[in-house]
Amino acid sequence: MTENVTETQLDQIRAGYTFEGPSITLGAALHEGAPVPDATVRLPLASMNRHGLVAGATGTGKTVTLQVMAEQLSAEGVPVFLADIKGDLTGLATPAEANPKVTERMTGLAQPWEGTAYPVEFLALGGRGKGTPIRATISSFGPILLSKVLGLNDTQESSLGLIFHYADTNGLALLDLKDLRSVVQHLVSDEGKAELKALGGLSTATAGVILRELIAFESAGADEFFGEPEFAASDLMRTAEDGRGVISCLELPGVQDQPAVFSTFLMWLLAELFQDLPEVGNPDKPKLVFFFDEAHLLFKDASKAFLESIEQAVRLIRSKGVGVFFVTQVPKDVPESVLAQLGNRVQHALRAFTPSDAKALKAAAKTFPISDYDLEEVLTQLGTGEAIVTVLSDRGAPTPVAWTLLRAPQGTIGPSPEATVDTVVAGSPLASKYAEGLDRESAYELLAARMEAGAKAAAEAAAAEEAAAEEAAAEEAEKQAAAAEKAARKREEEDPSIVEQVVGSSAFKSMLRSAGTVIGREISRSIFGTGRRR
Repeated sequence: MTENVTETQLDQIRAGYTFEGPSITLGAALHEGAPVPDATVRLPLASMNRHGLVAGATGTGKTVTLQVMAEQLSAEGVPVFLADIKGDLTGLATPAEANPKVTERMTGLAQPWEGTAYPVEFLALGGRGKGTPIRATISSFGPILLSKVLGLNDTQESSLGLIFHYADTNGLALLDLKDLRSVVQHLVSDEGKAELKALGGLSTATAGVILRELIAFESAGADEFFGEPEFAASDLMRTAEDGRGVISCLELPGVQDQPAVFSTFLMWLLAELFQDLPEVGNPDKPKLVFFFDEAHLLFKDASKAFLESIEQAVRLIRSKGVGVFFVTQVPKDVPESVLAQLGNRVQHALRAFTPSDAKALKAAAKTFPISDYDLEEVLTQLGTGEAIVTVLSDRGAPTPVAWTLLRAPQGTIGPSPEATVDTVVAGSPLASKYAEGLDRESAYELLAARMEAGAKAAAEAAAAEEAAAEEAAAEEAEKQAAAAEKAARKREEEDPSIVEQVVGSSAFKSMLRSAGTVIGREISRSIFGTGRRR
């Protein structure tokens, strides 16, 4: 760049970043390696609901940029939501101490600086970690977001939607994972096969896949993220007693091994805000600014329905007064349909170590307005704490591209002492509302009761059947005994006895006539058993 071109660019920056309404200060333009104090780079508050992108390679200063923006938004009375992946942003609760590097930077920028602690609310996903637990019910999470978490394909996602529909129409509340699991188990059981068939479009095999994914997800500890009391997104939009916006910091170190969970939870929060908030048009300052860290995790392997939902949420939530800033490494991590809606850009350094990196660098340079900078070269030369910036002016027009030295945050860079975090968590006004989990009657209990009632009814029916069979057998036995007795009596009446037959026989009569003789006596003894006299 020639000296004349650079001076022209500086003049454009001076004019382009002068706004009538309130704004936050990002830093100042760099000229020949030094900041130009009167070429201040600002971001108008009225444009922050037009959304934005903070990008850059690992270690280039994205987290510090978030902190700088969050601090100034809070000072202007704007609530902020941040996802704290590494636990570094707890430093917002502790005033920064002056040091030579900070003094040198802020002196060069000619901007005021004072170590300051900000009103912070620490949140923990499912209570995993320090902070007020934040949970969602399965029902409000919905099949599309849950499909993203479970890694389901389009067909399985559609089938999960049918399962949600079945639960809704049958009064089976889906509050936690065991509720949804019990519904699927019921549908694939012998008792629920008829209901599964009636759903249409839901095969036993697909239901089985969903069930296996749910069981694996639950066994990985994800069940604690779902349940009641459900977090109200409106609790993110609070101000402190002194009028500063509360910075809600979602602490996520405990779920780094489940990236899809926290990225999708952030999307759920955004969707809840969209549903709850009224239309406000274009306010002078946003009602809330939402920083969506590690955004590439949200879009990775996302279904078409999921991407459409994100695009719609980002497009429409602007009119609710909410600004969304996606934070990732390269712009191409964000789908074009979403990227096109991000009018404010803070691009930190990119690396070009591989052909893929070079391609991403070239694509990133093309996302900026035309300028006198050779962005493909500049983006590889940016130092830590430097960025290429363009924002939407208070008139909605893109500002000139500015190579910017960013200001230093006034809260501590890095984590606060544990004692400070513990004090903030203990003093949270939200703790009494969300600390204790609830487990009221829902699908799991209703289906268990239904199964118990069915088993009881079956047992009672079996017992009744057995009793009836025993009674019938007894009656049959009685009938057979009576018949036998009757037959015996009949035989007795119709047939003479053996004695009668003997007495009436001619042989017996002959014996009686011969009884006095010796032979007769012998015969008599032989018949009656009397012994022979000797």
